[in-house]
Amino acid sequence: MERLSITLRFLATGNTFEDLKFISAISPQSIGRIVIETCEAIISCLKSYVQLPRTQEEWSLVSQDFKAQWNFPHCLGAIDGKHVAIKKPPGSGYFYYNYKKFFSIVLMAVVNAKY
Repeated sequence: MERLSITLRFLATGNTFEDLKFISAISPQSIGRIVIETCEAIISCLKSYVQLPRTQEEWSLVSQDFKAQWNFPHCLGAIDGKHVAIKKPPGSGYFYYNYKKFFSIVLMAVVNAKY
């Protein structure tokens, strides 16, 4: 769970490994290895579910779908997030406590016009 949390925080915020060491109490060198290994595992597990357009024509089809279905021309994706309730991780203090008054992590998704 900690490895995924660090990786997702790095990908979402763009913080440096040096910044992330204060949040996780893990060395920047280890965080670098963790992020690479976790991204490789995510890609390996989800490669059959996640496919990006590879040509200009495929990107144009995505844009046309958004225009036809949702009346959003020139759109290539939609992003949304949701707080997912979790048990308070040991020793985390109030780090995972959110403005909605419970412990959570944020799950984000990027989708095409057909979800």
